[in-house]
Amino acid sequence: MRPLTIDLDRLRQAIDSQDLAEHYLDQQSGDIRAVMPGDPVPGADEKYDIEPDRYLPIERLDLAQQIAMREAFLYTLHDPDAHAAHAVLTEALAGRKPLRTFDFKLEDFPRIKDHWLRYQAVQLREYAITWLHDKGLEPSRY
Repeated sequence: MRPLTIDLDRLRQAIDSQDLAEHYLDQQSGDIRAVMPGDPVPGADEKYDIEPDRYLPIERLDLAQQIAMREAFLYTLHDPDAHAAHAVLTEALAGRKPLRTFDFKLEDFPRIKDHWLRYQAVQLREYAITWLHDKGLEPSRY
């Protein structure tokens, strides 16, 4: 595997992004670039030294993966408030706009929200590292 200096936090954000931008990893510099709809992909405007494989599209988690991560999180709860939170958050994930509703309902359980943010960070980091390994890349330091 080829080591590359990558901002893993930025990669995590790109993988979990819900905005309209597409994200690309520059395999030479390790930079992550956001491209808005209608804008050319990175490298498309280069006249010389065109490298078609230089910019790797970053695959986001789809809705099913995002919901599955939240469901898996709910089964890790051992907090005294966990029983009530589990029921409320499970219902949120089963309803309309599950991610937005989950985040909104999570505000009612501050300690569980803290647990969620830590859990999510670890899961996204592992997903990012696995994604990089699948592409033959390795972050120069974790």
